Amino acid sequence: MTPVRKGTLIAGDGIGPEVVSATVRVLEATGVELKWESHSAGAMAIATEGTPLPQKTVDSIRKHGLALKGPTTTPVGSGHASINVALRKNLDLYANVRPVRTLPGVKSRYDHVDLVIVRENTEDLYSGLEHVVVPGVVESLKIITEKASTRIAKFAFNYARDNGRKRVTAVHKANIMKLSDGLFLDCCAKVAADFPDIKFDDIIVDNCCMQLVLDPTRFDMLLLENLYGDIVSDLCAGLVGGLGLAPGANIGEKGAIFEAVHGSAPDIAGKNLANPIALILSGAMLLDHIGENAAGNRVRSAVTALLKEGKHLPRDLGGAASTSEVAEAIAARVAKSRA
Repeated sequence: MTPVRKGTLIAGDGIGPEVVSATVRVLEATGVELKWESHSAGAMAIATEGTPLPQKTVDSIRKHGLALKGPTTTPVGSGHASINVALRKNLDLYANVRPVRTLPGVKSRYDHVDLVIVRENTEDLYSGLEHVVVPGVVESLKIITEKASTRIAKFAFNYARDNGRKRVTAVHKANIMKLSDGLFLDCCAKVAADFPDIKFDDIIVDNCCMQLVLDPTRFDMLLLENLYGDIVSDLCAGLVGGLGLAPGANIGEKGAIFEAVHGSAPDIAGKNLANPIALILSGAMLLDHIGENAAGNRVRSAVTALLKEGKHLPRDLGGAASTSEVAEAIAARVAKSRA
């Protein structure tokens, strides 16, 4: 009998509780034994715990090494720092992984897109080292280290080898930032030499964005620093239907958090209108991570079947199904595939 796997469940803000509940429903349908310990983060945690990221939430993730997280609200320009950035730093979740695939029944500009973005998650301009030099002048420091660049490159190439990927493309701006991006690119090239079975090339980030818009099918895996990865991954989501279909994972040596990459959408919170598919697909990635690949594939197949049939689509995909109706339709397909 497969042992029960324990994890931390973070509902998040806005539509978070709804899409998390929908995802848990689908995961239950797989038959995989998952037991959740619920904790808060974000604006909801401020209201109940007095802090956006309670220590007991971090401790729970550290204890279980696994979490499913709903979106959290990050104030613009003021207020508390990003919960996502804080979790990645606290738990050293250095690899952000975002698959980008064309899905049937979803209107987009391109067919046959199938690429994976691997983003370094712990440094670069997201290190949070910025200060006012004099009034009207702010200095923000970009931190790139050999250790972090080598580590993320090894992760990307191992991912490529383990998942049948053929090419890794490092994305950079080393023509301008010759020391920082130059170090990142040099580390990627050195790691690539240890993986002769995986092709390696590089591209300047602005050219990469243009090439993605022209023909995203030319890419297999993109390996990026933190800021570039954040921007380019959202661009890629737009190529295949938007953030409502974009799963994501933050992975470290001792833990992983799985979350959708869209925001908390407070305007539709509590109305049962949110599209839960991105987090459901993140749940499939969670199943892969704990070795339940067959269950993860059943979830992805059920999502594909739902989109292809077109009967239970959420509003942002042209349908009228509620969050819970989408979840139930997917869960029913998952359960049927087990029979």
